[in-house]
Amino acid sequence: MKRIVTALTGASGALYGLRLVKALAEAGAQIDLIASDAAFLVAKEELGLSKEAFLETLRGFGQASLQVHEVNDFTAAPASGSCPVHAMVVAPCTMATLAAIATGNGSNLIHRAADVTLKEKRPLVLVPREMPYSLIHLNNMTVAATAGATILPASPAFYSRPDTLEALADTVVARILDHIGVTPAADLVKRWKS
Repeated sequence: MKRIVTALTGASGALYGLRLVKALAEAGAQIDLIASDAAFLVAKEELGLSKEAFLETLRGFGQASLQVHEVNDFTAAPASGSCPVHAMVVAPCTMATLAAIATGNGSNLIHRAADVTLKEKRPLVLVPREMPYSLIHLNNMTVAATAGATILPASPAFYSRPDTLEALADTVVARILDHIGVTPAADLVKRWKS
């Protein structure tokens, strides 16, 4: 069972985080979830779910495999390199979170866990959901990528003709899973064939 740190931040796109946790739970992954306060505000705005309802929904995907950590708990397992984690994903990833990761200037558990992931040379996938990108954003992405992170923008694919928002989000989730080496329990998307 792969252990995946999954962080949700306050960028638009709470559905990406929700669908990612669902796919990871269905694939049998152990999930260490860290969500910022802003992530819960976005979930309320975009999904109509209070913090409690959002967490209940996530737990419903796999209660036994989901460990929720407070964003300011630096004693949590993902804060240490000795914690046997396979990979980390930040989805969606705010530009402020990306900047903190790129500069190593973190102030919460999301930043610390990402820093640990990079120093331990484990896969780190950052899923920015912002447009357009400023030069500062692009420079921070370059620094993070040079340090070992994969920058995977939330750019859904349309060739599979997704007919729901969930199916559209799953086109991004499938690519995230590809990059962290997790095989989904069921095909999330139609793969491109020539």
